[in-house]
Amino acid sequence: MPATKMIPESGKIYHCSASLAVGGGGVKTYVDGLLAALPELFSTQMLPSLRDVDQKALRLVHIHEVQRLSEVSGECPVVFTAHNHDAYCPSGNKYLSHPQQVCERAYDPLGCGVSHIWSGCGSKRPERIINNVQRAGASLAALKAKKIMVIANSEYVRQEFIRNGLPENQVITLKYGIREPSVQPEMLTAAIHQQKRIFFGGRIVPEKGLDWLLETMTLLDRRIHLDVAGEGWDMTRIQQRAKDLGLTERVTWHGWCSGAKLEELYRGAFVAVFPSVWPEPAGIITLEAYGRYRPVVASAVGGIPEHVRDGQTGILVPLNDRQGLADAIMTLADNLPMAQAMGAAGYDWFHGEFTIPDHAIKLQQIYEQVSQCHSLS
Repeated sequence: MPATKMIPESGKIYHCSASLAVGGGGVKTYVDGLLAALPELFSTQMLPSLRDVDQKALRLVHIHEVQRLSEVSGECPVVFTAHNHDAYCPSGNKYLSHPQQVCERAYDPLGCGVSHIWSGCGSKRPERIINNVQRAGASLAALKAKKIMVIANSEYVRQEFIRNGLPENQVITLKYGIREPSVQPEMLTAAIHQQKRIFFGGRIVPEKGLDWLLETMTLLDRRIHLDVAGEGWDMTRIQQRAKDLGLTERVTWHGWCSGAKLEELYRGAFVAVFPSVWPEPAGIITLEAYGRYRPVVASAVGGIPEHVRDGQTGILVPLNDRQGLADAIMTLADNLPMAQAMGAAGYDWFHGEFTIPDHAIKLQQIYEQVSQCHSLS
């Protein structure tokens, strides 16, 4: 007998992602923020799949991972938020490890497969390469065939979709919104500034750029101390790298942090450093720093420059320019008024454009547009 389809709660918008259903991760944090901002609009039930759902009974479904795109039946309005590059990049990172440069290629099954092997952009296991290439190809095909509205979290990501064949009117840029800090943030004080601590937060993997940040530490005043919040499969190697560079006493590894501990690390730093080498789709770390009156020094790559007003809320540095990164950090280390002014400008920008309530209002307008188009089709 055929499986009984789940009948959705009437009048509610559903979020769909297998990873959401089991919790955890940045996407879950983002969706939780939306639920808090618009509790009357969304169902609290996360859909891991659309296969066993009566889609014609859905008011609208908001998809958050590419694997679900092929399950869309067309019986209800659908939007897809691209949180990463998975829909058009088989490796998902748009970064070539061996030449250490951003990939400028549009999706190409043969070229992307070869690049996994020769340029180190992804796994070299044949089965993984095939799966990755098929995933990206199927995602683009589903988006084009079913004309699913794509929400890009930066203009950089939007242009990647257009470069891969989606019409301009099918992709809209909506930058992330995040919740405000759980405790009242404090402006950078002279006492904190004198401690000369910088903050890195993120996964401990090569593409996050800790290698060149550690190498840059050797060029900085020895008073500069780095606090690292995060975990990842590259932790053992990167900690050994810090030891080899003679930085054991100048780096503190805090592991994965949240809540009060994360607030403490932001509060104790005079700048947040965002040294990613892969083209980050957006820049959540920048928003977190701005919400706490902290300036940002970041790589000028991917969607990051759209989240840093260079010279106003932080300083952008060319990728892998160690001396440039060192100069940017020391500029803020030696100039308290500048660091304070940039932190305050970031705080104002955050509250003007990047809070979750403001984001939710813009998202609701997209929902209304998509629903109207669906009803006319």
